[in-house]
Amino acid sequence: MPIYQQLKIFSGTANPDLTQKIADYIGVPLGKVLIRRFADGEIFSEIQENVRGMDVFVVQPTCTPVDENLMELLVLLDTLKRASADRVTAVLPYYGYARQDRKAQPRTPITSKLVADLITAAGASRLLAVDLHAGQIQGFFNIPFDHLYANPVFLDFIQKEASSGSRVIVSPDAGGTERARAYAKRLDADLAIIDKRRESPNESAVMNIIGDVKGKNAILVDDIVDTAGTLCHASEAIMDRGAKSVMAICTHPVLSGSAVQKIHESPLEMLVVSDTIPLKEKLRKTNKIQVLSVGHLLGEAIRRIHTGDSVSSLFV
Repeated sequence: MPIYQQLKIFSGTANPDLTQKIADYIGVPLGKVLIRRFADGEIFSEIQENVRGMDVFVVQPTCTPVDENLMELLVLLDTLKRASADRVTAVLPYYGYARQDRKAQPRTPITSKLVADLITAAGASRLLAVDLHAGQIQGFFNIPFDHLYANPVFLDFIQKEASSGSRVIVSPDAGGTERARAYAKRLDADLAIIDKRRESPNESAVMNIIGDVKGKNAILVDDIVDTAGTLCHASEAIMDRGAKSVMAICTHPVLSGSAVQKIHESPLEMLVVSDTIPLKEKLRKTNKIQVLSVGHLLGEAIRRIHTGDSVSSLFV
């Protein structure tokens, strides 16, 4: 028995294709909303149907342009709150500013906490996100938070499409070891870790590989691929150590700057990403990138949140 009378899904302008896939999975039409910019760049939104007393979900990844997409999300949340929606869930397939999750140096901000405060103040009653860069971001919110993992989508792809034989799952840094270990456990594969030293933000140098990759099909696993420097350096180091092949899996394809060109020129056989961030234009520049959709995963999570069923059983 549903907790709320009716479910409504609205899309921001950041990733309407993913929102449509979510709506198609659930079997509901997208909510009608007008979003436009004034000449000076200010954002205006208008909900064009009744949402009073309804269970509303707003899908908006805060990807590039990050600040503009974040502000649009805040405006949409405020619009729905003032339109008397009963519950408003912010669905962030990609949570921008997630890498600023702690005060790494004196006199620096914790911007992911600031984003959490803004989303809550704008009117979100609940949050749904995919593969947070840092799980502790959930603690920045004082509202219910559902954290989904995209690994069911990627594991299914690896088992069906990736090279068989001896496999080794490689974490590109020590921080991603837990994520890589989860994949290794599910695939009954070995585990290796890249010992990396970051010289400056968005730059990395591979120092060593902990574990045996020789003669194996290596699969690098990370949550975000931004400039692709880490992945490309890691793939070169893995092949230098005698691996048979190397591919990579990353949930969020930020792919800023010359990332696509680096991937195209790297030893990576394939980079598999999800559609939490749209990248139609960038896909035209290489045939190495494969996109998998998390639409059905988010759709099932939204259905369960609406009906009050368990979301945790979606985890692998």
